[in-house]
Amino acid sequence: MHVALTIVTLVAVVITVTAASSRLDLPPPLVLIPVGIAASFVPYVPDLELTSELVLLGFLPPLLYAAALQTSLIEFNANRRPILLLSVGLVLFTAAGVGVVVHMMLPGVSWPAAFAIGAVVAPPDAVAASTIARRIGLPRRLVTILEGESLLNDATALVALRTAIAAASGAVSLTSVTVDFVLAAVGGVLVGGLFFVVVGWVRKRFTEVVFDTGISLVTPFAAFVAAEQIHASGVLAVVVAGLLLGHNAPVLQTAQSRMSERANWRTISYLLENTIFLLIGLQARRIIQDVAASDLSLGTVIGVCAAALAATILLRPVYLFPARYFLVRPGVDPVSGQEPPWTYTTVLSWAGMRGVVTLAAAFAIPPDFEQREVLLLVAFTVTAGTLLLQGSTLPWLVRRLKVPAPGAREDALARAELFQTASEAGLRELEKHVGEDDPHETIDSLRRRAEERNFAEWERLGRDDPDAETPSEAYARMRLMMLNAERAMVLDVRGTGQVAHQVIEDVLAALDVEESILAAVTERQQERKAVRGRVDAEGSGGIGKCAHLQHLPDHATPNTEEGCEDCLREGTTWVHLRTCISCGHVGCCDSSPRRHADAHFKGTDHPVVVSAEPGETWRWCYVDSRVG
Repeated sequence: MHVALTIVTLVAVVITVTAASSRLDLPPPLVLIPVGIAASFVPYVPDLELTSELVLLGFLPPLLYAAALQTSLIEFNANRRPILLLSVGLVLFTAAGVGVVVHMMLPGVSWPAAFAIGAVVAPPDAVAASTIARRIGLPRRLVTILEGESLLNDATALVALRTAIAAASGAVSLTSVTVDFVLAAVGGVLVGGLFFVVVGWVRKRFTEVVFDTGISLVTPFAAFVAAEQIHASGVLAVVVAGLLLGHNAPVLQTAQSRMSERANWRTISYLLENTIFLLIGLQARRIIQDVAASDLSLGTVIGVCAAALAATILLRPVYLFPARYFLVRPGVDPVSGQEPPWTYTTVLSWAGMRGVVTLAAAFAIPPDFEQREVLLLVAFTVTAGTLLLQGSTLPWLVRRLKVPAPGAREDALARAELFQTASEAGLRELEKHVGEDDPHETIDSLRRRAEERNFAEWERLGRDDPDAETPSEAYARMRLMMLNAERAMVLDVRGTGQVAHQVIEDVLAALDVEESILAAVTERQQERKAVRGRVDAEGSGGIGKCAHLQHLPDHATPNTEEGCEDCLREGTTWVHLRTCISCGHVGCCDSSPRRHADAHFKGTDHPVVVSAEPGETWRWCYVDSRVG
């Protein structure tokens, strides 16, 4: 009963603090750690020990797996060079550097013990990096590198820690270190690949949502334990399995299973990652009490902790800048068309927050190591210090350096083009059945639904007034009102007891699916409403080639600045405007009631229009259905 009460209290505190953090617009980790530190000194608060077994077996596998599922394998592979340089080279460089500092500052500590604590504080945290990076809106390339680094660096750090512990007993050599590292890496990759094959095979044959959810929940733990049993890297096994399963989910799982998996892992990640930050803070009292019982002076303890924290922070830019200019030498970004500036490297060098693995690995240091209690305090200081210092100042640094956030309008253009391309494939398949008997006009209904979905995507462009409501937004608002009324009526009927429970549940489930889709779309639209900026053709993703876009100019002189020519003449309204490249005719888009731009193309065969909305330069070819 005591354990259950403790768990419930922890979860309640986590939910309360994270909700308050969201209200105050603060990253939850930066609030949970101070709360945990303060609570650790409050009487009657239970002494919760964060053991290495609890973290490495209970927290790390699901957190890594959830992060890997959401990481793009394509983008990960495209940035594999900087990711490997950070996750392997930087970890070893930091471990060596911090080890030297600790050995110099802490009397009586051997080289193996010093390098052990260096390995402990070397890897940045996956949760902290992705949480803060996504919250402040870093460019996707930086987010991919940070997430890729934090997914793999734990494996390097844990192997380095095991090597340092073995060196303390004298049972280590350069050859054995190299062999162990290679075997751990290769074995982890092979185990992760094997789990991908097995889970993929099972998912193709058993498609029930509940069964698929069970498989998903057990996969990270099974992969981690299986790899560790053969002395391979459990971290790599989990990451490889998650990357491959996430990448192949659209062909291995049903849509219902994918929705369920996303919701489940989102909830699990939220609870685990925030709980771990609270637990980190709760370790403060015990660690400080153990250090107070040692024979070291307060000045020595403070000095070694401060020196280790400073070394951990400073060694990252010392490694990153030479690595960028002499090893990585990044080329032109395929999206922006420009070489990544030095500001990107500066942000990467400051985004080195430590977290759960650092403290977990610290508790794995054997009890017979000299000054172990001080080494644990060093790990705690580095973890809390980097999270509070770097985590709190990283948003300011990003704003100060004017690092651009991902272009929401460029994303909208790419999304609209991709939907258009996908719809064309679906409509071509539909055309094969045009000659069939269709008394219910199903084909026309399907064609209209495809068009309405495409219109909703194109409406996200050309938004000068964030308060203006597009037709799709108006539809979503009114349909949500209808759904609320429909649900209320179903609940009234349920109260009479005259309709079977299963029937009621089926109807409510259907209403919930439709509402969840509309709510998700509405939420994304609200997030992008205030976004401004130029939309260039390069941001579209470049699906296919088009001779018309290549040979016609990229701008046009409109016949009028007042609006759609035909709407002005007819007295009708429009949503967005398009200008014909060939003759300057200004017409309204397909989301508009009269669709005059499309009618102009059909009447003149002028193939290309350019957006007439302020700040947009993209063009559209009606012949090839391509944006450019």
